[in-house]
Amino acid sequence: MLYQATIPILSILIFTPLIGALIMLFSATHSIKFHRFFSLTISIIAFLISVGILPFLKDLGTFNLEEIYTWLPQIGASYHLGIDGISLWLVLLTTFLFPITILYSFGSVHFREKEYYILLLITETALLGTFLALDLVLFFFFWEGVLIPMYLLIGIWGSGKRIYAAMKFVLFTVVGSLFMLVGIIGIFVYSNQFGPSTFDFVKLRNIPIPLELQTWLFLAFTLGFAIKVPTFPVHTWLPDAHTEAPTAGSVILAGVLLKMGAYGLLRFSVGLFPAAAIKFSPSLMALGVVGIIYAGIICAVQTDLKRLVAYSSIAHMGFIVLGIFSMNSIAQSGAVIQMVNHGLSTGALFLLVGMLYDRRHTREIAEFGGLAIPMPVFYNFFLVVMLSSIGLPALNGFIGEFLILLGAFQVNYYLAGVGTFGVILSAVYFLYNFRRVFHGECYSSENRLLKDLNLREILALAPIVLMIFLIGLYPRPFLKRTEPSINEVVMRVNRAGAILYLSPTERAQKEDVSKLINLNLTENLVK
Repeated sequence: MLYQATIPILSILIFTPLIGALIMLFSATHSIKFHRFFSLTISIIAFLISVGILPFLKDLGTFNLEEIYTWLPQIGASYHLGIDGISLWLVLLTTFLFPITILYSFGSVHFREKEYYILLLITETALLGTFLALDLVLFFFFWEGVLIPMYLLIGIWGSGKRIYAAMKFVLFTVVGSLFMLVGIIGIFVYSNQFGPSTFDFVKLRNIPIPLELQTWLFLAFTLGFAIKVPTFPVHTWLPDAHTEAPTAGSVILAGVLLKMGAYGLLRFSVGLFPAAAIKFSPSLMALGVVGIIYAGIICAVQTDLKRLVAYSSIAHMGFIVLGIFSMNSIAQSGAVIQMVNHGLSTGALFLLVGMLYDRRHTREIAEFGGLAIPMPVFYNFFLVVMLSSIGLPALNGFIGEFLILLGAFQVNYYLAGVGTFGVILSAVYFLYNFRRVFHGECYSSENRLLKDLNLREILALAPIVLMIFLIGLYPRPFLKRTEPSINEVVMRVNRAGAILYLSPTERAQKEDVSKLINLNLTENLVK
């Protein structure tokens, strides 16, 4: 039975960072310490609230702690929130990474700090709302709400071609959002045939949609999400945005923002249009594999350490797309946990590159060498995080990639086999460049004088490394809470497939199609 919250805990979680941002905005104090530690405190409170939700989650195959309020009744939009096994870990990942990025920023951001921390907290609210919204208008509101603070973070506190990177990020995302908005309007209009028009996800997923209409709506939603993932070939905004963004911006981009696209693919593209998802799954699996191989090859020739990590994100997100569209519970469970794994590992890599840049003011790999001697603590952190990123057993990256490939092999062993080659590629480019940066002689006098990590930086990295080992050694608690929601998605996909692949004669022999699929679907699905 669904647990009904006695207090609006999800709303409290979403708007705690925003309230903190407003307090900072109207605060008369100019104390930098106040802005730093107040924003850190607010982000920690949000994390504690998200952890405090765990004991109250019962059946994660349904939405827990739902909040439904009238919002825009004129257009059928409501304020509808809920959390399940898919959104749970993305919410926890978001609240986990923000205190870490804020703590790191104490030593790397030295101008307009008040505005900087306000924008970070606003971004956190928008991200949490995106993962918890169950009304399509509300979801779109939060989805677009991420753009402005991220644009400003990249454009003001970024480096190099930051304005170009920020504009490219916004333009790509806005184009994708326009297609998604058309899809939202389309499904809203169609829902009028089955009662009052609605944007409510829970109601919409039970509406029978003809395959032809599903196809167009699926393409509209999926293009918007694919750009955000990003999936090849609409990935070109990512390397520029990651490279020019401030370190905290890169961590949020890689750690959380990319997961908005993957979450959207699983929640809405597959959840609302399962028959169309089945139809296009081979093509999207192929695009995921192309992204894995393409990004791996590009990584092998990078000269900028931060750009290498950025391109590696494309490869890792390719694995997630491969898992989502393998359309079975093993691969999709792997995709969800890999979203978390990628957020931890790549987020930590961006932190480490940022710490190195703060000391050396260059990211060119050729400028380094022998850093293991002056920076042994940094070396060990980088080693663990790099090995988790390439999927070493006993670290978090292994379990996600293993489940994805295991599920993909059950569907298409050709694509899965090519995808497996991407694991080898990641080991090649990471280990090769790791050797260049940390091993050999430390010839440069600037490198020899580099200081090792300080206590603040160790405190920022230690929680991530702890989670890397925890998920790698004991993933069961994470998978156990994800499985009910994934099984619900796969069940709906299988039911849609049962209708999709029946011959006309077989369909005619069925006296009650809705009984066959145990949903409110009808033969309109295959017209």
